[in-house]
Amino acid sequence: MDGQLPGRDPQGEDWKIGVDIGGTFMDFCALEANSGRIASLKVLTTPDDPGAELRTGLDLLAEREGLDAAAVSRFVHGTTVGINTIIQRKGARLAMFTNAGFEDVIELARLRMPDMYSLFCQRPDPLVPRDMIFGLPLRTRADGRRSDAPEGAVAEAVAQARAAGAEGVIVSLLHAWRDPAQEIAVREEIEALAPELFVFTSSEVWPVIREYERSSTAILNGYVHPRVAGYLEALEARLKAQGVPARAMLTKSNGGVMTAGEGRRDCVSMLLSGTASGVIGAAWLARQAGESRILTLDIGGTSADFALIIDGEVQFGSDELVGEFPLHIPSVSVSSIGIGGGSIASVDEHGVLRVGPESAGSVPGPACYGRGGTRATVTDAMAVCGWLGHSEMAYGQLDTKVDLAREVVGALAQTLGRGVEETAQAILDIAISEMFVEVEKLSSRAGVDLRDFALMPFGGGGPMLGAFLARELGMPRVVAPRRPGVVSALGGLVADLKGDFIRTVFADLDAARLPVLREHFKALADEGRDWLAAQGHDGAIELRLSGDMRYAGQSYEIEVALEPDWLSDLDRLTDAFHETHRRIYDFHDAEGRIEMVNLRLSAVGAGPKPDLTEPARVEAGDSREVQVHIGGWRPVPLYPRAALAAGAVFDGPAIVAQEDTTFAIPAGASARVDGHLNIHLQFED
Repeated sequence: MDGQLPGRDPQGEDWKIGVDIGGTFMDFCALEANSGRIASLKVLTTPDDPGAELRTGLDLLAEREGLDAAAVSRFVHGTTVGINTIIQRKGARLAMFTNAGFEDVIELARLRMPDMYSLFCQRPDPLVPRDMIFGLPLRTRADGRRSDAPEGAVAEAVAQARAAGAEGVIVSLLHAWRDPAQEIAVREEIEALAPELFVFTSSEVWPVIREYERSSTAILNGYVHPRVAGYLEALEARLKAQGVPARAMLTKSNGGVMTAGEGRRDCVSMLLSGTASGVIGAAWLARQAGESRILTLDIGGTSADFALIIDGEVQFGSDELVGEFPLHIPSVSVSSIGIGGGSIASVDEHGVLRVGPESAGSVPGPACYGRGGTRATVTDAMAVCGWLGHSEMAYGQLDTKVDLAREVVGALAQTLGRGVEETAQAILDIAISEMFVEVEKLSSRAGVDLRDFALMPFGGGGPMLGAFLARELGMPRVVAPRRPGVVSALGGLVADLKGDFIRTVFADLDAARLPVLREHFKALADEGRDWLAAQGHDGAIELRLSGDMRYAGQSYEIEVALEPDWLSDLDRLTDAFHETHRRIYDFHDAEGRIEMVNLRLSAVGAGPKPDLTEPARVEAGDSREVQVHIGGWRPVPLYPRAALAAGAVFDGPAIVAQEDTTFAIPAGASARVDGHLNIHLQFED
C-alpha cells in the first residue's frame, strides 16, 4: 500500500474508490482527488460471507490511509456475480411466453455447433427448457396488424408456469422491436395475475431485430436477476452501514458504468463487468505509457483474459460468450481461458499432466497460501521454482510457504517419476502453452501481427507469467504498470458513464430514408441524454453514433462508425460503409445496394481521469540475490518495486517484488522504468 502523506489535512478530502472482485481477491483502488494520492489494497474473498471483504477493505483503508468513509463521493464496483450465476447454472427458474408456433426458437438458435470439427460436440442445455416455453395465440405482423390473444390465454399460461415452479417470466414476441405494445400488454396482465413473478420483455432489454438474439438476451437478463438484485441490495446496505454516502455504481460489459439501482433491472449489461473494467484500466494506462497497440493479459485466481487495444482504442464486439452463451449487447471484446494462479495441476488416467480449469479459489487456495490447500496450483509451481517466496504477498495478508508448495508439487512429481522442480516447470510450461493457443486464436480472428504489439500483464498472476508468454509469442515488448494487481479496480475508478441504445431500421440506404434516420437519431440522442441525467451526470456529454450495415443479400452486418451530420449526406454514409467493408474483408462493391439494419448510439459522460505521474527519483534502491530454478538453481536479483526509480535500468533474469503481485522477468529481457514508473521490457532479437 502507498504510504500516507506526512502532515496531511483530512479536511476537504474527496475520495473516489474503484473495487473489483475476482475468484481469490477483492481489489481496491482509492483516489484522494484533492491531492492526487492513490492507495491500493487486496483483500481475500469470503465465499461463506459474500460482501464481508468489502467491509474489511474499507476498514483497512481507513486504518492505513486515513480514508474517511463520509468523504467518498464515487464508489464503482466490478463484480462476477452475474457471469458466475450463468457458469454455475444457479439462476432463476424461468418461463418464456412467445407466439404460438415459435416455441422452438431457443432450441433451434442459429443451428451452429460450438466446435464444428468435433463429432462429439454438443450444444449447451438452454437456460429455459422447452417445457417451460408457452405459446400464446397472438401476433403482431410485420406490417403492424395485430391479433391479440383470446381472453384467458395469458391466464392459462401463467397458471401452467406457476405449476411448473417458475420464478419469473420472459415475454418475447415477434416484431416487438418495431412495436412493443403487445409485449407490454402481456407483461401487465402477468403482473396483475401473479405479482410474485418478475417479468421482463425482450423489447425493454434489447429491442433488436431477430427473435433469437432478442429472446436469448432477455433470458440472460432474467436468469441472473434474482441473484444480481439481491447482491446489489446487500452491497448498498453494506455501504450505508459503513457510512459511505456515494451511490453505488457498477462497471458494465461495455466498459462504462451505471448506478446499482439500474443494475437490478439491467442485469445483462454487467455480465462481463470485471473483465471489461480491466481492459478499460489497461487502455488508460497504455495511453499514459505512450503505447497504442497492446495485448492485455489479466490473470486472476481462476482465469486468464486477453484483449486487444488497437490505436489506443478498446475493441468491442456484440457476440461475446458468457459461459456457454452468446451475449448480443455491445461488450468489450475479451477472450478467456480457465488458467489462473489457482488453477489446479493433476495427472489424468493416462498419466498426462494437466492444468485447470478447476481452481483452488481463495478457500482453500494454493497450498503455499497456508490456508489448507492440498493440490498443486500454478502459484505453487512458481513458488517451487523460486520466483515467489521472497516477500509478503497481497499487502501483507499472505506469507508464501514454499515448503507446502514443494510438498503438493512433489506428490505429482512422484506420480510422474520426475523431479520436483522439473514438475513445477512443466506445470508452468503447460499453463503458458494453453494461453499461447488462445492468444493465437484471438490474433487470427482480429487479423493482427502480435509482433507489432506490446503485452500488458496485470491482475495478481499476469506479471508472474506475462513475460514468459510474450517471449513464446515472439512479442518484442512488455509493459508492466505501477500497480498491476489492481488494474481492474483502477478501470472502474476512471471509467465513463456509458449507455448503449439501439433502433432497428431495416431499410435500403437511399435519399428517401435520410429523414427517417435523422428521426431515429434524435430519439436515440434524447434517450441517451435522459439516461445520463438519471445516472446523476450533469457534465459534458458525448454521443457516439454507428450503424449496422450490409450489402443487400448478405445475412450479416458490420458496425460502421458514423457522424450525426452524415445522416444528411448519402455519399458520406455509403463511403463510410464501403471503406469499413474493404478494411475488414479487403473488398467492397461500389455499385452494391446497401441496407441499414440498426442505428446504435452510445451516450457517454466522462468519469474522473487522475494524474498518476509519480514523483521523479534518480537512483534505484538496493537489490538482493535469491535462488531461482532456470534449468538449474542460479542467483537472480530481486528488486523491491517501491525502490525502482524513473530511469532505472536492469537486465533479466530478475524478480520485481511488490505488495500486489510479483513480476518475473526471464533471461534475454532488458528493463527500464519510465516517468510513470511503468516497467518496459525489451527482448533481444
